[in-house]
Amino acid sequence: MRRSTRASACAENPVLGRRGRMLLARGMLTLAAVAVLAMPARAQGTPGLGEELRGQFEGSAEKLVALAEAMPAESYSWQPMEGVYTVAAAYMHVARYNYMYPDMYLGVDAPSGVDYASLEERVTTKGEAVRVLAASMDHVRGIMDAMSDANLAKPTELYGREVESWAVLLQLVTHMNEHLGQAIAYARMNRVVPPWSR
Repeated sequence: MRRSTRASACAENPVLGRRGRMLLARGMLTLAAVAVLAMPARAQGTPGLGEELRGQFEGSAEKLVALAEAMPAESYSWQPMEGVYTVAAAYMHVARYNYMYPDMYLGVDAPSGVDYASLEERVTTKGEAVRVLAASMDHVRGIMDAMSDANLAKPTELYGREVESWAVLLQLVTHMNEHLGQAIAYARMNRVVPPWSR
């Protein structure tokens, strides 16, 4: 009984089968090489990457500042349990990293007079916390506005890895989003409805 599968056709005609396999392997290697070579060029020249990062940043920044403003002043010393951030410290943690990431990984100094390392312990009142948080957002906006596509593609280091500079901004936005979730949970536990969900 004759088998009609492709495998048996290749077995019956070994020259054709071997040649076909060689052509297939060559084609796959060519495609893999093209994909590997194209990836860095595409990442470095992605039009609109800066705008997308800025849009994601703005969405989180506006919510964090609005939520900080909506929280009552007396809740700024509240914490869900011993050993975790108070409301004020959680907002100052975001502000700290808004200054720290650009300073450490992009070479952009914090503004004169800003000691970001002490924010979490030093700033405890609503008025100052909202002001410092909003100023840290403006600092990041200024950095994003000044970065061209070439700046975004510049190599830097982030947590011991070599990356392009846009990855630092992505990490900054990711960090903000993590603590936006925390701030929403803190607000809900204090019976504060986030302004954008009313």
